[in-house]
Amino acid sequence: MEIQVLEDAKNLGLAAARQGAEAIRQAIAQRGSANIIVATGASQFETLAALIVEPDIDWSRVTGFHLDEYLGINDQHPASFVRYLRERFVQRVSLKQFYYVDGMSESPREMCDQLGAIITDHPIDVAFVGIGENGHLAFNDPPADFETETPYLVVELDEACRQQQAGEGWFASIDDVPKQAISMSCRQILKTKTIICSVPDQRKAQAVRNSLQGSVTPDVPASILQTHGNTWMYLDNASASLLSPSPLS
Repeated sequence: MEIQVLEDAKNLGLAAARQGAEAIRQAIAQRGSANIIVATGASQFETLAALIVEPDIDWSRVTGFHLDEYLGINDQHPASFVRYLRERFVQRVSLKQFYYVDGMSESPREMCDQLGAIITDHPIDVAFVGIGENGHLAFNDPPADFETETPYLVVELDEACRQQQAGEGWFASIDDVPKQAISMSCRQILKTKTIICSVPDQRKAQAVRNSLQGSVTPDVPASILQTHGNTWMYLDNASASLLSPSPLS
């Protein structure tokens, strides 16, 4: 794992996008195409804003996959990750294809199976992810399932996760936050060749320390990134504030 600490969220996003863009270019140069995973949420604002203006990416050769989505909200809801991705990423570049997770699906598990079959045929080159305040990776809240190879899962959202979503202003109150979501599994994320993890903000500092300097445990889902040999962790001074000096030396 490579850990980079930048001054603020804007510089974090620029650095993360630069590294991710280079990995996309390399995949296209080597294979003629690239497959990527795209995350959402406040942690990804600056990274995605910088990524869409990175030069010399032939987006027509890039296929994208949606990381996670709430169950029970449509794509017009302010908190919809489909809406977020459409407005902040998909409509800004000319992708070959983007596979969304439909939060209004009448059969969520069947949709998980369909998306799982598609992503299995598209080895992922780059995943853009974040870490939640509770240490979640995608919507894999603690204790996360570290064993399943199933690419997409229907998951229960814990109170800390739901409180974060309300606290960030996506919902009026925690009571409005759905209790279930569809999430890419931890094992599927780890199959990615290059993982770009963007984590700004002081409120993530404890989760960052637990994920990077604690034991690898389902109780801290993002700690599983310690086992991936090509993860690039981008922090700002605030989110890195509780780390001891040793992993940064």
